[in-house]
Amino acid sequence: MLVASGRGNSDDLLHSSHTAGLSAEDRNLATALVLGTLRWQIALDGRIQTMLQRPDQRLAEPVAIALRLGAFQLLHLDRIPPHAAINESVELVRASGNPHATGMANAILRKVMTQKPGRPIHESTSALATRLSHPGWMVERWASNYGRSVAIKICEAGQRELGAPELFADSAEQDLPRMDDGSRLVAELAAVAAPGAARVWDTCAAPGGKSLILAKRLPGAKVLATDVSPRRLTAMRSRIAEYSYAAAMEIEVVDATLPPASLGTFDLILADVPCSGTGTLARNPEIRLRLMPADLSRHASRQRKILSAALKALEPGGRLLYSTCSLEPEECERVVEAVLAEKEFAGVVRAVSVEPLLRKQELLNGKLEGAVRGEYLRTLPGVHPGDGFFAALMERVG
Repeated sequence: MLVASGRGNSDDLLHSSHTAGLSAEDRNLATALVLGTLRWQIALDGRIQTMLQRPDQRLAEPVAIALRLGAFQLLHLDRIPPHAAINESVELVRASGNPHATGMANAILRKVMTQKPGRPIHESTSALATRLSHPGWMVERWASNYGRSVAIKICEAGQRELGAPELFADSAEQDLPRMDDGSRLVAELAAVAAPGAARVWDTCAAPGGKSLILAKRLPGAKVLATDVSPRRLTAMRSRIAEYSYAAAMEIEVVDATLPPASLGTFDLILADVPCSGTGTLARNPEIRLRLMPADLSRHASRQRKILSAALKALEPGGRLLYSTCSLEPEECERVVEAVLAEKEFAGVVRAVSVEPLLRKQELLNGKLEGAVRGEYLRTLPGVHPGDGFFAALMERVG
């Protein structure tokens, strides 16, 4: 209920006391049910709505959740027998305090079981978005920015369970943090951008994976990892403590939009800023249910402040890598271009192509074709391994 109402997220739920006592098998099933139902919620709701006696009928949230869980199992989860999926969902409706809705729930789920959805010869973008359970406005944007075929690949990637990392040949090394390919790629690019850096700042560091990569790759550097959230930094400190090569890392609570002058200046800065997260919908499926177009400008405003503040802390000759896990230009290219156009950075900071950095990456196993667009890195779910990321490299020249 907390996730459905927007007051929680799937990751917190799946790592909470609600699942702590489950066996490994049951915990895996709970993960599949929660993430799968969230990934397919838009399509499931559309299908269920057509089976109601009144198409405009608004269901109580507990009833809607039970129907989604049941429909997801019937349509996408072969490991659950259909009769068990239906019976358990009907019992959830009863247990939620809505016994009057059990007959309706049973009837709808039996229709779902017997009436399998077909595929039209041609789909509008709106129909495609509904079938692949993404908001229409998102898919329209992706089709416009990347082309219809790529938009389909992005949507299809958003519906798949997460696989093992595949971009780096050494992903199984015990002393490296386990993380998504796209997320690690950003950290590796930052490290290779300034291999001689003495002072490094990871501005928005939690949960800490990128900070660990920086500490591993730059053993002679003094790494400062900051985040605005004390709660997230507490969890990060516990994670960092597991890696001996990060023992000297400094961790502080800092608002990266207004960093104190006492932080000093840095040779290398990684600004992996908070964003909409539209490149991570397989990992964070609830984002698609909450994000609205107007949210992008709010994110961009904060991102410009972080980038501007970080550039002011960059030493002459120093380099900064700006990154997001967003697919939206407002949070990516346009943020970089807007900040570099500011008077105080004109002739002082320049954009640098990421392509030479990718060539230096001997760890890559060759799956990033088309990932460089102009001077920037742009990975896309379903096209490249891992989540979708954007990265832009900047250098202070004066």
